[in-house]
Amino acid sequence: MAEITAGMVKELRERTDAPMMDCKKALTEATGDMVRAEEIIRVRFGNRASKAASRVAAEGTVGISISADGKQGAMIEVNSETDFCAKNEDFLGFVRNLAATVASAKPADIAAVSGLSMGGATVEEVRTQLVGKIGENITPRRFVVVSAQGKLASYIHGSKIGVLVDLVGGDDVLARDIAMHIAAAKPKSLDATGVAPDLIEAERRIAIEKAREAGKPEAMLEKIADGTVQKFLKDVTLLNQVFVKAEDGKQTIEQLLKARSASVASFTMYVVGEGIEKAVTDFAAEVALAAKG
Repeated sequence: MAEITAGMVKELRERTDAPMMDCKKALTEATGDMVRAEEIIRVRFGNRASKAASRVAAEGTVGISISADGKQGAMIEVNSETDFCAKNEDFLGFVRNLAATVASAKPADIAAVSGLSMGGATVEEVRTQLVGKIGENITPRRFVVVSAQGKLASYIHGSKIGVLVDLVGGDDVLARDIAMHIAAAKPKSLDATGVAPDLIEAERRIAIEKAREAGKPEAMLEKIADGTVQKFLKDVTLLNQVFVKAEDGKQTIEQLLKARSASVASFTMYVVGEGIEKAVTDFAAEVALAAKG
């Protein structure tokens, strides 16, 4: 049997916000498998465990550059160590220039970004100079380059959430509304075909286990799971989401687009630091250690 360490329990608690003892029990039941343990917690505590999905640890900002005709554009996430750095004008200028450089050069991957020319030097040289000036590590993390089928629109919420949308038809107001909706509702894909199969399977597994624990008949479990999966897909796919500005509270994005003779060819959303865990300093432990020394 796998050893359940205090660090594992702490990590599961941070992911789920469940009580420590329940986290330890879940890890024991899952024989140390963190993913399986998180599913067990979700079965027991429901959506409370989804809190971790919105917890962003790393700092930084998103930069977006779109050509004048709206046909070409890029979005890039650049991370920093602190929010103080993320608000520094030199840092923000670097991110803006880097987004424009990426949009123009269309590098193959994030590793290729370092060698791009920007203002008479390479991106890596500019980055290194900025690190020396600010005193923090600065790292370009990911980017997307888009050649639009229609016209590109963007929205950045508080520098932490960036959205790039390719809208076919419609107008600038509709495009911005769609981009703002994406930032607020955070869909995982345009429609069900874009949702990862492992996410769907996880929802199905959790639904079956929750129904079984609730005492539902075995014959009903698959039907219950089907309904849960359909609700999940409705919640996480852009076209099926209710438009955040819908006056009747019912109009979906698909209905909105149809009414305006428009369609979304694609979209990308970046949440700064998504998936990155920042080290948390235990000052009390540090003081105690220093006292012993």
